[in-house]
Amino acid sequence: MTPPTTRRSAEIEPHTPHHRAPVLALDGSSTEHVQLPLAFSEPVRPDLIRRAVLAARANRRQPYGTSPTAGLRHSVQWSGKGKGVSRTPRLMDSMRGAQAPNTVGGRPAHPPRPDRIWTLKINTKERKKAFASALAATREEKLARARGHQIPDGLALPVILEPGLETIRETQEALGLLDRLQLVSDVDRAREHSHLRAGRGKRRGRVRRTPRSLLVVTAGPGQASGFRNLPGVDVVDVHRLTTEDLAPGGDPGRVTIFSRPALSSLAERLEGHRP
Repeated sequence: MTPPTTRRSAEIEPHTPHHRAPVLALDGSSTEHVQLPLAFSEPVRPDLIRRAVLAARANRRQPYGTSPTAGLRHSVQWSGKGKGVSRTPRLMDSMRGAQAPNTVGGRPAHPPRPDRIWTLKINTKERKKAFASALAATREEKLARARGHQIPDGLALPVILEPGLETIRETQEALGLLDRLQLVSDVDRAREHSHLRAGRGKRRGRVRRTPRSLLVVTAGPGQASGFRNLPGVDVVDVHRLTTEDLAPGGDPGRVTIFSRPALSSLAERLEGHRP
């Protein structure tokens, strides 16, 4: 005899609905509907998403600092008290100050130190929940528009395309597909708002700053290469997909295009996840 289901067990395993999304052909027509993984039903937690992105950025930082002898490579002397001059160290046989932080060419007062710890810790469960929350945010049209994306009315998010997406190798072919999906305006937005970076980053190879546009997720590396040259568009293997890809800067709601095989691989990656 099967024991009756108690109220306690019903509270432990609440029913979470699977969301569905249409699968689009390369001509923009809808072919069928597919069931999204349960992670897309996760409540959107902007606080967890931002924390995970900041931790990922901090853990990539390279320690840096000044030389231990910076500003100290002088032969200096101090004349002592009672001479009517300040107690600043001065060059040998000269009145020119040196080595002290208040002198030209002297040591820095509070320099960056290479032993500083930049890394930020985040719990494993929080990191996984942040990734699922960023996936769920790709369903929200309101969040996508808040990020500045230009998307047509009535477009179901996230965009899921048939496997032919991964065979696109030419940029013109990729532009033609985005034009049929009415998403090429978002690429134009990234191109028009690309500008010279302000500050010293121009000297370090980061000359231009380009807004993030679409994210294309494929089932494996080296696929859908026709999208790589489009401004602001990123192509990511589903096995290397991170929270930072889905929510650049910690702001959720990036417009994401999944291939049908990539969605199946994502379901395998998230197997066992429950909101």
